[in-house]
Amino acid sequence: MIRVLLAEDMNMVRGALVALLSMEPDIEVVSEVDHGDRVVSTALECRPDIAVLDIDLPGTDGLSAATSLHELLPSCGTLILTSLGRPGLLQRALAARVSGFLLKDAPPEQLASAIRKVSAGERVVDPELVLAAWDHAQNPLTNRETEVLRLAAQGAEVGEIASTLFLSAGTVRNYLSTIVTKLNARNRVDAIRIAQAAGWLP
Repeated sequence: MIRVLLAEDMNMVRGALVALLSMEPDIEVVSEVDHGDRVVSTALECRPDIAVLDIDLPGTDGLSAATSLHELLPSCGTLILTSLGRPGLLQRALAARVSGFLLKDAPPEQLASAIRKVSAGERVVDPELVLAAWDHAQNPLTNRETEVLRLAAQGAEVGEIASTLFLSAGTVRNYLSTIVTKLNARNRVDAIRIAQAAGWLP
């Protein structure tokens, strides 16, 4: 049996996925969680073979949870589900070394098939996302610029960002100005919109 941990915050969707997977003779959902912060602790308790993670979990997002699982429970494969087919998300997922990346609107049988392939050590990625990512521009922002923009997207003001990242307010303003220029944005809000649409913000 392939032991699966399922992380999805929408109760109806999670219930449907559990019902779908319970029909498979070789797959068992051993635990389900609705919050990203519970993924790693639950996985360490039940030791699943595969963690199926929604990318937009509250608390710790799916990609961050996958990264932690890779470090703390390397025997557990990770399969990311998303309703957003943005190529930038795929690039982040590959950087996080996830085992699979599927769109939620894929045919139901693809999920069970993907779980089996990941369990066998294969990497599974939606082919449409691969083609889109092939031509997709790379994130022009540095890691520090991305972090500054991520905090700005969460509503943090310049002073808060400076305090969080141990920078001066002037340095943060310089970063924000550089970000706006790199993304060819009109202003900070437009830069956030562009980065989020491309899937560049964690």
